[in-house]
Amino acid sequence: MKKYLSIFLLALLVSSCKVALVDKKDIIPNHVLSKEEQERLTPDEVILDLKQGNEAFASEKLTIRNTTQRMREAALGQYPEAVVLSCIDSRVPVEDVFNKAIGDIFVARVAGNIVDEDILGSLEYSCKVSGSKVVVVLGHEYCGAIKSSIDGVKLGHITAVLEKIDPAIDEAKKDFDGPTTSKNPEFVDQVCYFNVLNSMKVIRENSPILKEMEDLGQIKIVGAIYDLETGKVTFLDEQKI
Repeated sequence: MKKYLSIFLLALLVSSCKVALVDKKDIIPNHVLSKEEQERLTPDEVILDLKQGNEAFASEKLTIRNTTQRMREAALGQYPEAVVLSCIDSRVPVEDVFNKAIGDIFVARVAGNIVDEDILGSLEYSCKVSGSKVVVVLGHEYCGAIKSSIDGVKLGHITAVLEKIDPAIDEAKKDFDGPTTSKNPEFVDQVCYFNVLNSMKVIRENSPILKEMEDLGQIKIVGAIYDLETGKVTFLDEQKI
């Protein structure tokens, strides 16, 4: 009996220690952006916030939030600061990557972070209707969709998705010194880079709404690449290729 009582007390002590590690003062205020606060933000301020959020994620400076409270607040309305167009890859947890929570950002996901009519409509809704200030096209390393496109995979509806990556492959092949196959990581990275640029180009060319908003300085359309090994996001203005 004493043995079981000792085990119980030890378990209780360990449990208490774990709870103590999460002190209320460590939980950041559960503040969901209001419409007025969103309107005051500039695109540059949002980009800086995303960069700082990623720095926190990559350095494992985790943020503790009261998710239940945020859910209740966000239920009354949403005014995210940005919309991120990402690949569907399970290794790219977009909200976590930017250290964001419920109500902070919109996320549109599709294989290869390509742009089609549905994605354009989603981006327009995010910015024109809901007031987001930045569109981030987020590519990533070791992208399966890009590798499949390089390999010329043809399969069901996947074919139409992969064909939208072809322009990036053609651009990447120009002046590239080395094997232009999916087995060459450097070439895959090059295609990833140009695929982000191409998606940005398609957005501007096919959405007069977003193009006008960008021209007026109301939003910015930017590209970035996520490093699966380090967790770091490099925006293309910092990219060296």
